[in-house]
Amino acid sequence: MSKETVALKAKEVEEVTEQLKSAVSAIVVDYRGLTVEQVTDLRKQLREAGVKMRVIKNKIMVRAAEKAGYADLNDVFSGPTAVAFSEEDPVAPAKILANFAKTADALQLKGGMIEGKVATLEEVQEYATMPSREELLATIANMLQAPVRNVAYAVKAVAEKGDEDAA
Repeated sequence: MSKETVALKAKEVEEVTEQLKSAVSAIVVDYRGLTVEQVTDLRKQLREAGVKMRVIKNKIMVRAAEKAGYADLNDVFSGPTAVAFSEEDPVAPAKILANFAKTADALQLKGGMIEGKVATLEEVQEYATMPSREELLATIANMLQAPVRNVAYAVKAVAEKGDEDAA
């Protein structure tokens, strides 16, 4: 192997290592058997959620995972491997990939890393069923607004009753 090739591979390992370190989640999938149309649709869904998906050679992933401190992930790097990286929402890649896998049997989740911890396939599937960050924030906002809303309804009811008594 030439020095240039070794240097290019070393650079790619460094790039993937940095992606793993900066990501809040990285989900590994086997995409073999997906059509070009399906891959395009999947990438579009992931991109809309701020998730980047890359097809990466297994040897590069093994070296990058070891450098980033995720050597336990090495078992999932076999066959055609794509990795979905998210730097914002740890649930988004798992949720999108699991939902997509329901309609595309060819997509197989393998495992991954979520919030700094290696996640098994079962754990990734559990995360996929969790509400997204936006759904959780909406729920919290609704819970915080409920007491204010109830007071407003009570004041309105008292005011309306006062109007009826005056009439």
